[in-house]
Amino acid sequence: MTVLRPPEPVTRPVDCSKSEGMDEVLDSGRETADSLQNLGSFVPSYPHSQSDRRESPNTPVDNPVLGSPAFDRPVTVERPPRQTLAVVVSSPHSGQRYPQDLLSCTDLDPLTLRSSEDTFVDELFASAPELGAPLVKAEFPRVYVDANREPFELDPAMFDDALPDYVTTQNARIAAGLGTIARVVSNSAPVYRGKLRFADALQRIDGCWRPFHAALADAIEETLDRFGYCILLDAHSMPSNVLTLGADGRAYPVADVVLGDCHGGSCSTQLVQRCERVMARQGYRVHRNTPYAGGFVTRHYGRPESGVHALQIELKRGLYMNERRFQHSGGFARVAADMRRLVAALGSFDPRRPWGDAD
Repeated sequence: MTVLRPPEPVTRPVDCSKSEGMDEVLDSGRETADSLQNLGSFVPSYPHSQSDRRESPNTPVDNPVLGSPAFDRPVTVERPPRQTLAVVVSSPHSGQRYPQDLLSCTDLDPLTLRSSEDTFVDELFASAPELGAPLVKAEFPRVYVDANREPFELDPAMFDDALPDYVTTQNARIAAGLGTIARVVSNSAPVYRGKLRFADALQRIDGCWRPFHAALADAIEETLDRFGYCILLDAHSMPSNVLTLGADGRAYPVADVVLGDCHGGSCSTQLVQRCERVMARQGYRVHRNTPYAGGFVTRHYGRPESGVHALQIELKRGLYMNERRFQHSGGFARVAADMRRLVAALGSFDPRRPWGDAD
C-alpha cells in the first residue's frame, strides 16, 4: 500500500485557505478532504537510500549538543527486531542538536532557544521498539525547521530575498511566528538578529524536513503492508502554563493530556475513546482537540478510510520535567511507564474490528 508522501514545491501557491488553524497556537480547524488530498498529491523526488533507513544506537541525549555540524543523520528510526504492533510513534519536536549555522545568527541564550522543544518526549516513548513498534524521532530542533508544518510555510519578512510563488506566505501559523522556519520561540522571543536567505530555508527543508518525512512515510507504509492498517501516534509536549477556554468562556489550565484527531478526521473515534480511557484510568485529566487538534503530521498522514489512523498526543511538561532547568523530574519514570502502557493498548486495538475491542 502507498502512503501519501509530503508534497514537492509546485508552480502555484498551495491553497491554505481551508485550514487556518494552528495546532500549537490555537485550536486548529478541521481541514476538508479536498485540501488533504492536495497536500498528498506530490511525491518527493529525492532518493530513499538504504543509509537513510539504518538504525542508530539508542543513545539518549541528556544535554543539548550546541554548535553541532550539519546533520549527517537528521532522523533516527529505532526499530524493533521484529515489528509485532501495527503502531508507529513519531516525535518531530524532541531534537536537541543545535547546529552552528543557527547559533551564529541568534542572540538567544541556550535555555530560551530550547523553549520550543518537546524535551524528553522521545525518551518517554523509548519503550515503543521494545514493545514491537518503530519510533521515528527528529534529531534537529523544532526552532531550526519544524517537521510538523507543511514544507514551505514561510514568513517573507524573515528573508532578504523574494520567496518563490509556491511558498505559502500567509496563514495563522506564519502570522504567529511559527511557520516551517520559526520567527519566534514559544515565549515570543525573536530567534534571529537579522534576515535569512531563502537558500537557508531550502537547505534545512531538504536536509532535515524531507528526510524525517521520508522515514516516517516508510515506517507507515511498511506497517500497512505487514498488518493491513497502521496507528500513528504523533507525540508532543506542552507548557504547563497553557490556558484553554471552557464552555463558560473562562480560561482554565490545560488538561494533563490533550488528544488531537483533527476533530474526528484523522482516526477512528473508538481509537480516541480507548486512549482516553487508558489515560484516565492512570489518573490523567484528558481533553480532546482543545487546544491542540493536530498539526501537519496528523492531518497529512491520517487517512482512516485507507487504514492509517493518526492521533496526536500532547503531554503537560510539568508532569515529567523541570521546565526551567530542562531536567527530568521525579515524575518522569511514572509518565514513561504510563506511555509504555498506552502504546501497548494501541497495539492491541484493531480499527477494522473496533467494537470487538476490550481494555
